[in-house]
Amino acid sequence: MSKKIKYISTTFLTLLLSFTLSAQQGEVNVDQDSDIDKLLEYKKDIKTSKVYRIQVYQSVDPDKADREKSNFLNSYNEWPVEIVWNTPNYKVWVGNFATRLEADRALAKIKSKYMNAIIFQPKLEK
Repeated sequence: MSKKIKYISTTFLTLLLSFTLSAQQGEVNVDQDSDIDKLLEYKKDIKTSKVYRIQVYQSVDPDKADREKSNFLNSYNEWPVEIVWNTPNYKVWVGNFATRLEADRALAKIKSKYMNAIIFQPKLEK
């Protein structure tokens, strides 16, 4: 009998509490300085989108780098190619890929001829 009384009292207490509990309704107003919006716009302008590139060749000889650029353009003409001088090497960089997925797809095609090709994000110049 005591189990039955415990069960009934627990059920009654649960029902009683569930009727008395209710969520509070409210409204939130955010008052912020207008300079915050200006700062967010400024930050959006400063932050540039990520760009991925593929490096297919590097050499200390600019003629070899130029020759490799021409060879690359003969094989793959779908992406822009440039030679960048980064002390002491001349590097052949391919593409301006907006996403890593695009760069990975291009790298899969390029790897058949350029086994040492790598994907990277160039440092932003200040």
